[in-house]
This record gives sequence, structure tokens and C-alpha cells, in this order.
Amino acid sequence: MSLTQTDLEGVVPLLGRGKVRDIYELDKDTLLFVATDRISAYDVIMANGVPDKGKILTKLSEFWFDFLPVRNHLIKKDLFQEYPQLERFRDQLEGRALIVKKLKLIPLEVIVRGYITGSAWKEYSKTKTVHGLPINEELVESQEFKEPIFTPSTKAEQGDHDENISPAQAAEIVGKELCDRVAKIAIDLYVKAKEFAKGRGIIIADTKFEFGLDGDGQIVLVDEVLTPDSSRFWSAKNYKVGQGQESYDKQFLRDWLTSNKLNGKDGVAMDEEIMEKTRHKYIEAYEQLTGNKWE
Repeated sequence: MSLTQTDLEGVVPLLGRGKVRDIYELDKDTLLFVATDRISAYDVIMANGVPDKGKILTKLSEFWFDFLPVRNHLIKKDLFQEYPQLERFRDQLEGRALIVKKLKLIPLEVIVRGYITGSAWKEYSKTKTVHGLPINEELVESQEFKEPIFTPSTKAEQGDHDENISPAQAAEIVGKELCDRVAKIAIDLYVKAKEFAKGRGIIIADTKFEFGLDGDGQIVLVDEVLTPDSSRFWSAKNYKVGQGQESYDKQFLRDWLTSNKLNGKDGVAMDEEIMEKTRHKYIEAYEQLTGNKWE
């Protein structure tokens, strides 16, 4: 059984629903992020969800928040002790809710690419650029870059599409100094996570970070981190340069949508087999990365 939408009956105000998360305001400084089992591909939310997906994303994000050497927005308190009025919604919230600091968001999808794939490969194949950046090396599909690159995109509202932009365009949006700081932090975090994951049999081909600013102007890591929703995970054992890769992430769903000419269409429901295979992929990624058994 999947949970595709929460309803806290006005006990705490609902601020909005993203592609995956329902966001509530606990007080003027604190938010409640609830990861539902919704799944999206090609910027469209599927009509049905993937059971346990929100809990997997939450546990994996908590793992990375602990691992990465950077300030993050997580507040480590017991939700139901701190907010006893939410106890009656335990069946909706347990295992999938995070208490987080409310911050000023930096309006960029901070993407770091270590390998050339997806939209980056399509662009490079045509123009020898990635997000408008000239790539001065000859690459084949799924090849590792000499150095990871910062390739931002705009942060779209739900229903709109993120747009790939160059670092120069990102600097115009948020200012060059902040853009450079964010890019360096993101690349450093990616490299640390990539090396760790490789030891667990997973290649992190690329990932998306999001950041906010606290009252002192310090950069804080927010949202989800290094999950199958925000990253491309490949099997290190089966990796072969020059072709598409076996994937632990949403690429499995994307491939199914594409092969059935359903990509970008609203109201599409995954069939039972696709839903179960997707769930299995998420669990497999969680178990390999954390070393913990999913129960």
C-alpha cells in the first residue's frame, strides 16, 4: 500500500506539495518535510505510488546528512514527543517525516556530473558542450569526466520544467560569489560521496543538491540528499563505458515510459510489475549504500 498524499487536517498548516514531499509549517522557524510515495519522471507525477519509497528516501537522506561534512537543515528531535498533536497522524508520518529548519532557499538545482549521461550526453553528442560549457575531451556515453563538473538548472515550480543553464547564467540569478561557493561545496560533497559509494558497489554518475542560507548567510544543505530520486546510481560491477548503464534509480521508470511512448503524459499509472521492480531497485540502493537491511 502506498501513501501518495498526507492530510493533517489543518493541525499544522500545509505550505505546499512538491513532486514527492508535502511540506508543513510547524512554527515560524521550523518545517515538516513528509516524503510521500509519489514518483515522477519527465517532470510528471505518476498516478500511483511506489510502496515504501518515501520511507526509503527519508532514511537514505538521514544517512547522507550524517555522513557529509557540511551544515544541513535537519533538526534531530522525536517528532511525536516534540509535537504531540501529530500523534494521531503517526500512520502517515512515522519513518517518512523530517523536522527541518526554515531557510532562505537558493533558487538553483545544483547538479554535479561525474559521468556523461542523460541530457548531458545528448547535448554533448550534438554540440560538444554540456550546459553550454565546452568539453575539450573526446568522450563516449557513460564515460567519467576528468573532473566532476557543476551543471546547474533552474528550480521550477511544480508542473513546470527545470531548465538546464550554464554556470554563468546561474551566477546571474544568485550572484557570482554565492554561485562559486555553492559549486565548490557541491563538487566536494559529490566527490566524497562518490568515493564512498564506489566502495559499496555503486557508481554515483550525477546528483542534484539544494542549498539554503541561514540568517548569517551561511550555506546549508537542504531537501533530500543522494537518493535514487536526486541521483543516477549505476552498478559498479556491471559498468561498461560506451553504453547505457544498469540503474538503481528512476531511469528504470523513465525507460518504461519512453518505450511505451508515455513520457511527459499526465495521469499515467505504472503497472504492478513496474511498481514492484522500481521499489526493489530503491531498496537495493538503500541496502548497498548504508549496509542496513530494509525491513
